Order: sequence, then C-alpha cells, then structure tokens
Amino acid sequence: MPHSEQDGPLVKRQKLGAVVKSKTPAGHRSRIFAPYRTVGLVSPTEVPFTSIPLGKTTFQLTTSTGRSLQTYDLKRGLNLVFMTRPQTPFAITATCASRERVFAAWGDSSNRTSHQGVWIFQRGKKVGHLELPPDLKQPIKQILVFGSWIVACATTRIEVWKTATLEHYTTLFTMAAREGDNELTGGICTMPTYLNKIFAGRRDGWVEIWNVSTGKLIYTLLPPSPNCGAVTCMGPSPALSLMAISYSQGPLIIRNILTDKTLIQVNAGAEDAPVTSIAFRTDGMGAGQDGRKDGVMATATNSSGDITFWDLNDGGRVMGVLRSAHNPPTGDGTTVRGGVSKIEFLAGQPVIVTSGRDNSLKTWIFDETPFSPVPRILHTRSGHAAPVTSLHFLPSDFDGAEAGNKWLLSGGKDRSLWGWSLRRDGQSSELSQGNIRKKAKKHGILATGVLSHGPTTTLEDLKAPEITCIACSLNRDGGIGALPGKQPVWQKTRDPKQALDAGISGMTGWESVVTAHKDDPFVRTWFWGRKRAGRWAFQTGDGANVSTVTMSSCGTFAVVGSVAGSIDMFNLQSGLHRQRFPSKLTPAQARQVKMQQARQADTVTQLHARISSRFLPGTGKHVKAVTGIVVDSMNHLVISCSLDGRVKFWEFLSGNLLHEINWAPMTAITGCRYHAASDLIAFSCDDGSIRVVDIETRQTIREFWGCQGKINDFTFSNDGRWIVAASQDSVIRVWDLPTSHLIDAIRLEKPCTALAFSVTGEYLAAASEGELGVDIWNNKSLFTHVPTRQISESVAEQVSGPTASGEGGQGLLEAAFEDEDIMEDEDKVSAPSLDQLSADMMTLSLVPRSRWQTLLHLDLIKKRNKPKEAPKAPEKAPFFLPSTTGVPSSNQSALESKPDDSQNQSRITKFDRNRMEQAFTSILRAGAASGNYDDFIEHLKALPPATADLELRSLSPDTGDDSDELLYFIQALTSRLVARRDYELTQAWMTVFLRLHFDVIIESDTLMSALREWKQRQAEECDRLDNLVGYCGGVVSFLRSPRT
Repeated sequence: MPHSEQDGPLVKRQKLGAVVKSKTPAGHRSRIFAPYRTVGLVSPTEVPFTSIPLGKTTFQLTTSTGRSLQTYDLKRGLNLVFMTRPQTPFAITATCASRERVFAAWGDSSNRTSHQGVWIFQRGKKVGHLELPPDLKQPIKQILVFGSWIVACATTRIEVWKTATLEHYTTLFTMAAREGDNELTGGICTMPTYLNKIFAGRRDGWVEIWNVSTGKLIYTLLPPSPNCGAVTCMGPSPALSLMAISYSQGPLIIRNILTDKTLIQVNAGAEDAPVTSIAFRTDGMGAGQDGRKDGVMATATNSSGDITFWDLNDGGRVMGVLRSAHNPPTGDGTTVRGGVSKIEFLAGQPVIVTSGRDNSLKTWIFDETPFSPVPRILHTRSGHAAPVTSLHFLPSDFDGAEAGNKWLLSGGKDRSLWGWSLRRDGQSSELSQGNIRKKAKKHGILATGVLSHGPTTTLEDLKAPEITCIACSLNRDGGIGALPGKQPVWQKTRDPKQALDAGISGMTGWESVVTAHKDDPFVRTWFWGRKRAGRWAFQTGDGANVSTVTMSSCGTFAVVGSVAGSIDMFNLQSGLHRQRFPSKLTPAQARQVKMQQARQADTVTQLHARISSRFLPGTGKHVKAVTGIVVDSMNHLVISCSLDGRVKFWEFLSGNLLHEINWAPMTAITGCRYHAASDLIAFSCDDGSIRVVDIETRQTIREFWGCQGKINDFTFSNDGRWIVAASQDSVIRVWDLPTSHLIDAIRLEKPCTALAFSVTGEYLAAASEGELGVDIWNNKSLFTHVPTRQISESVAEQVSGPTASGEGGQGLLEAAFEDEDIMEDEDKVSAPSLDQLSADMMTLSLVPRSRWQTLLHLDLIKKRNKPKEAPKAPEKAPFFLPSTTGVPSSNQSALESKPDDSQNQSRITKFDRNRMEQAFTSILRAGAASGNYDDFIEHLKALPPATADLELRSLSPDTGDDSDELLYFIQALTSRLVARRDYELTQAWMTVFLRLHFDVIIESDTLMSALREWKQRQAEECDRLDNLVGYCGGVVSFLRSPRT
C-alpha cells in the first residue's frame, strides 16, 4: 500500500531529528522561545554572487548571507527558491555555481580560532566536500569551475581539483622577488578556447598564465607602465583572445593575449576608487548612437555605488553612468554599508545583474525607447544596508485581520523603513519615500559634472533621517486605495485656511504609520496600504528635535514629544494641530491663573486650592526630553514620561494635567510601553529597573530589577503576562507579571537593540547590534507548558540565535513536537514534594471528589441501581442455539445454575472478605497502640466507596478484650483534625460512621466522650476556616473595587 511505503522513511527521519535535538544541552536553550529564522538578509557580505543559466528560459543567482547561501530564480522575479543547509562552521569566503552544484569555501586557517573547507551543495543540501591540502593556511577568496578542473585562488597559491573525482590534483605557487608581490590581488579567470589555462593577477601588476594540467607557468603579461599598481580585476571579452585588466592606480586596458599587445587603454578608475568588477554585454547590442552595435563594457568599484558603461568602438568612450545603483559607503566609517561588489551581464540577454555591500541584489534591463545607454531597474531584492534600530509589529485592524502576525516594520540607520512579511519573502518591500532619482536630477546629483568631486554621488541624502521610533494603527488605513491620485509628500507647512476636501480621505482612509527621526524636528507619516510616504510632516511645538511619537488606537491622532519637553497632538486626516500638553491658555485664562496663584498666598486659601485642584491649567510641562507617550484605548488620557523622572497623566480633550508620579531624583525614565487589554503601562529607568503602573489606580504594582547596563528596548507580551527586556549586557530577560518571577534569560552573542512581540503571540522579533537582519523567535508557550518558576541569571548561558537558513530553528509545528523531557524535569523540580506546606494550613486530600461523595450517598445509589425484577430468559432464542432437540439452552442453564454457583462461591468470597476485614482492623489497632493513625488513614483512602462502607459497617464495639474499634476510629478522625489534614474526607467518614453506629454510641459513655472531643476540634477548625475565608474574600473585594 502507498501508506506503508511512505510511513517508513518518515518515521526514520523524525527519529534522527529527535536524536540530533537531544544533543543540545539543557542550559543552551530558552525555556520560552525557540529560534525560527532571520529575515532581511540578501547579500550582506563582500562575497560576490554567482549565476548559472537554467536551460534557455531562466537564470539562478546565488548569494552569500554569511554562513549560508540563498538561490534566487530570475524568471520568477528573483524569487527565493533554495537556502543551503547545514550552515558552514565559519563565514563563507567564495562561491561558484557549476551546472546543478554550488561550491562554497569557508573559514580561514590563518586565524587560529577557525579552520576552513570547501563544501558542495545541490538544491540547498550538502552533497560533498573537497579535501584541502594540510599545508593550506590561507583563506580561499575565489573559486572557478571550467572543463574538468576546479580551481581555487588563495592569497599566494592556487589549488586544483578534478571535477569528476573531486580529488586534489596539484598546487600552483606564485613566486616574487619582493615579499608580497606575489599576492593574487586580481584573482583568477579563464579565457574561452584556452584549454587548461588560467590567468592570475598579482600585486606587482603581472598577469601570469598557468597550465593547470602540467602545473607550469607558461607566460607572464607585464603592465603597460610601472606605475599602474596592482591588478584589481580581470575579465574575458566576447572577442577571442581579448581580456580586460584593471589596475589599482586607475588604468584599464584591453589586451590581446596572443600578441601581448594593448589595444585599448582608458582611465576607468582612480587611486582611491579602482575598478573591482568588469562585465561585457554578449547580446551584440547596446553600442553606437542607436544602440545597435556590439562592444559594451561595464565597470564598477566597491568604493562607490555607480556603474559606468563604455562603448569600446573607436578607442573607448563613456556611454553613460548609472548613478547610485547601490548605496555608496559612508564617509564616517562602516555604519552604512555600500559599494558594488560584482556586476555581470546575463549571457545573450540585455540584462545586467548587480550586487552590492548594501545588502541588495538587482537586475537592470536595456529596453527603453528611444535608446538609452543607462538601463532601468527590472527586479530587486534587498534589505537594510545598516543595522536595524527599531521594530514594530503591525496591529490588527478593525476587521480583525491578522496583519500583526504577518507584517513587521523595521527602521535602520540607512534611513529606510521596511515592511517584512513573515509568510512570504517576496512580499517584503521598502516603503517608498517618493521619486528619489527624480529629486536627484533636480538637485543635480546625477549630473556628469559630479564625477569631479569623487565618489560622493549618493541618493541617501535625499531620504528622511534615521528612524528612531515607529507608531502604527490600521483602523483608518485605506489599503491600496487610500487617497487615490497624486499627493504631495511630507508637507512641512499647512495653511489652516486652505480648503481641504476631507470627504475623500474619510471614505478611503489616510496615513496609518508615523515615525520619529534622529536629530530632526519633524515626524513623518506613511501610507501602509500603498507602501509609500504620506502627506504630512509634523513639527514639534517648540521647534526642538523629536524624541518620541505615538498614535491613538482609533488611528486619527498622532502625539509628538520633543527633547525640550513639549507634547503636541495632530490630526492625521487634516494635518492640523489639535492640542498641546499642557494646553495653551488664552489671555483671559492666563490672567485667571495668575490671580489664582496670587490668592494661594493665604494659607487657608492655599489648602483649599490644593484640595479642589492640584494642577492649574497650562502648567506641568516636562522640563527635559520626553521619552515616551501613550494614549489610552478610550482616548481619555495621554500619559507621558520624561528624563526628569516624572510620569504625567493628561486629559485628552482639554490638555490639562490630572495626576503626576514623581520618581525624581532617584531615577530618570527612558521609555514606556502600554498594554491596552490590562490597562498597564511599564516604564524603563536609567537605574536598570522596569516599573509597572496600573493606569486605573495610578499606583506602582511591580518593579523588576536585574538588567545590567542600559535597557535598550522592552515590550509586553500579547496577553500582558510577561515583560521582555533587552539590555546592553547581551541578555534578553522575561519576567512573569502575576508572580514577579524571572522565568527566562537568553544570553546572545551581541546586545539586542530592538524588540517587538506580535499581537497574536507567535513571534518575538529582535535586532542585534551591528546586524542587518531581524531575528525571529517562536513562542513555545502556545503549544507547550512553560513553567513560571523563578530562575537565576547565573544559569543563563549563551544561546544560538536564529539563522538566515532557518537551521537549528523551529517552526510552530516542529517546536510543538519537540522533546519535552527538559520541561518535565523543570516541573518536577519546581513542584513541592511536601504532604503539607504548613501546620497552620488546613490541607485537603488528593482523593477524587466523586469517591467520598459516592460514599455519602451509597445507599441511595444502591437503591437506584437495584434491578426491578429478576432476569428472564429471552422469548426467542438466537438462530445459532439448539432449540429443536428439547435440550435446554445454555443461557437457561446458566440462569438456573446461578444461585447454586453463587452459593458455592460464597465461602471464597467470605474468606476474602474476612482477610480484608482482618487487614482493616489490624491496621486500626496498630495505630491505636502506637498513637499514629497515618497508615490507617492512607489505607482507608485507598479503598473504593463500597468497600469503605462495608469496613465501616463491620466495626465492632468493646468485646471485653480491651479493643473497641469504634473508639479507635473516632480517635483516628480526631487526630486527623488536630493535624489539619484531609478535612473533607474526615467530614464524609464521620457522617457515614454516625449514620451506621449512632445507636451504639449513645449507649456508651466512653464513645460519647470521644465524640465530644471530636466535636470540639471540629468547631474550632470550622470557626478558624470561616475567619480565614472571610478575610481572603474581603481582601479580594478590596483589590477588585475600582474605588480603591
């Protein structure tokens, strides 16, 4: 059957996976979160991409994300098709695609902390590796596969393997007269029709030609002049025997290899920006005035983001320059990565592929009419070019759509705002900031004369500054149809008298995202549905830089805080200023406030003023930077915090100050987070603490300590039970609000700078310091039990975070079936093993409630279950029983013989009953002799209701041998009351006991005396329990009352 054939391998695969997971130490994993994957990485390293044609229909491009590879299909619009697993032990240094295989070199043996190797992947899976020579102590920086050879270029040597057997063939060593001249700065390349020949570019400007089959140096090409510098790049041209060679001082030559003559020499680079990548167009078009001639060459450098196109006809000339195809590197260091790492024309296609160090992969096409020597963008896959600084999950909209579970907003130091889809990578996109290239042309940035100023042609200066805070509400988002037509972008001034048609925005919706920016006095709005910049740029009321921003839950208002302490509210639909906190007073109100302050000179008047109104209108402004603003879910309150250590509660409509919490000078408040469902707000302070305040009572209900260093970010969980905080000590801590326990601590390799919890609770997003990607963690509490036992931070060890390939991570399904032995062990440790926590507490038993309730009503149950009549033989016997021979049926025989059988078995039953009675009475008498009835009570607990009833009936009074079982039983129950244990069982047993033996007890003075003692103990415990229950009920009512 097909099922049986498929079930076998599937079970094996799961078993092997479980064995691998079990090797992970218990201390090296989080109790709550499981690593899932890293999003936002496309080409973040300097390793160039590699391409391969897939038949005659499409191409596949492979990029490096650090320790794994990602393969994109060009036909599907750079759709991600493969991610390699397993990850390489160390960072990948070179890649090469050949047919269906991809070779990846990793590691650097020159560094004693790492080793190196070459792995072979096919369709994302590792299928083999290359054996490296034991004396190789240099990193491999380039791999070529041609013919029957695999060639790898190291710093000063070349390794050769056979393609068929993957065995190491030989090593080629370059020689030099001076130390360092033999370094292969230009890498290696091949030429068509040159069998077994490779070309190696050196630091001294020489290009050596080697025969890999014989291992001999055949020829050396000298530079055109001694001042050309080192070879930086080489590339074969479509014309046979012609090769392009670029040098570090700027010259680029086209040399004929057969004649060793230079045909063309141009100055394509500069000393500070040499050409590092060369590509030739192979479709026979693109040159000349009309673009119908052959001979197009493209050059690029990693020192800028520009790509230059050359017409090699008639000595070579510049056809055009594609400005800022990729971000240029910043001048103040490596904050924003940039530069072009590789360019390549696709074979026979008018398409050029470019990758940059700005974490992007792009394709450009030459199809404009009339002819243009500069291509247009075709496809792009990219991410942040600089570290991520802020994260925010989209909330659910008014329809209840799960946008918060799917979309993640992130802002980075590269001045971009991205929306990441956690379900489909192809849907992730950057929110547009307008036509930047059109602005650049208007400002002259893309003009030809800018070349004289060096590699400063950047488009980033036209973008908004770095995003520091994100606020969002989708209740007024109109989707893709919001405000149709052409709208202005980020208007910084708005005339209130100018007519504005609010009907269109009222029907279609308006902006739903607001961002604050670094060192800028304006906050900017965005359309999430249209993925573009909005209409408004709101300025702070005092003109100071923005410090924080928030939105009301209705999506209509944006509240902006400044570094000088001002708080202003704007309407997102009209773009008008609506309120200031504190409110701006009219002249009449200002005079009234002054008069009131003058009247407060009198002591009696001052006391009355404090009772009637503590805060005067127009007063209460923060004196330092506002670090957090919250608008409650009903638009009644605006809560703000500041570095001055004060938390202020403002009335939303009037702007007046209602209440203030002052923590100064103990601490300064650095941020706040709000959980609407529980009406709680948390504040992070510069003393390393997180304080939680109930908005209803305006009292501090929790304080969490333990963060070492600055608290970079923190957030509530979706249900408000946890607070997750990331501090500068590289630890993510999770506190449980109900118990105040630290229930998890995750130690990462680098400090976490931003956190976000999805509104459905499935994901935790985290951004690490200096990293371009966003790590996604799964919440294991959705499918498994998470203990809330207090843990110590000393047990928190470094945890491996999510990876781009998802290796080692767990999706929701995988983590749900994870081995839970560790969690079970933790529960066993945390569960109390004592029978009774305290002698002052009344402890109930663990006996099921149905058992002692059945004992109380056993007579009624027996009466109800008693048969109404004796069983009768069936009127018609079944067809398979003999009925015609006159022999009685087996059923009838069984019925007739039943009384005799029961009579015969009565002696056995009676014997077993006697044995049970003897065990019951012997344990009871042993307890009376020792004064400890614990064994007797445990034995009675284990009896079923019918057996317990029978044992209680069989208790005998004083028989003259100094053994009164009724007295012993009353003493046993009295001792249980004294010990304050098994309270409900004691009541049930005594009820049944009195019902059975009440007549005997009345006639005995000894039994009545024991029963009075039991009644006294019972009354004392009953009164004590009533008092405790009443006290607890009063405390709970007090805490639940809104008046307190």
